[in-house]
Amino acid sequence: MTGTVLRPAQDTDAAAVAEIWREGWVDGHSGHVPDELVAFRTEDSFRTRAVERVGDTTVAETDGAVAGFIMVLADEVEQVYVRRTARGSGVAGDLLAEGVRQVGAAGYDRAWLAVATGNSRARRFYEREGWQDEGAFDHPVEGPDGTIDVPCHRCTMATSR
Repeated sequence: MTGTVLRPAQDTDAAAVAEIWREGWVDGHSGHVPDELVAFRTEDSFRTRAVERVGDTTVAETDGAVAGFIMVLADEVEQVYVRRTARGSGVAGDLLAEGVRQVGAAGYDRAWLAVATGNSRARRFYEREGWQDEGAFDHPVEGPDGTIDVPCHRCTMATSR
């Protein structure tokens, strides 16, 4: 995409990442995940996690502002979020391709991600990008009182490494 630069996140990006993450998470997960998890995902929780995960984060910067980000952990493209105003611009596809590249560069043959079962917009996007839906599973997420099982679909993509 013209004018968009993908780069490793810096500490100064954490506030923008937290804002995009919270906004996108609410859009994609409200009504699709257990209420216990929704209650736990406060604005503070996104700010804290964005700071903690700077080292795993790649941002897309457009016109000097963070437009989206990915977080990659081992073979998982763990988080993929884009500002509402950047949706449909190609930023998400660029970030997703970068996530697959990073997973391959780390030595894995396949990248995977979890998408909430009810998040049909994201599931259609991943399908258009060539990801294969391998079916439903309960994705364990750490909550305030232990693990919360979130109904998800596991999607995979060959890394062509």
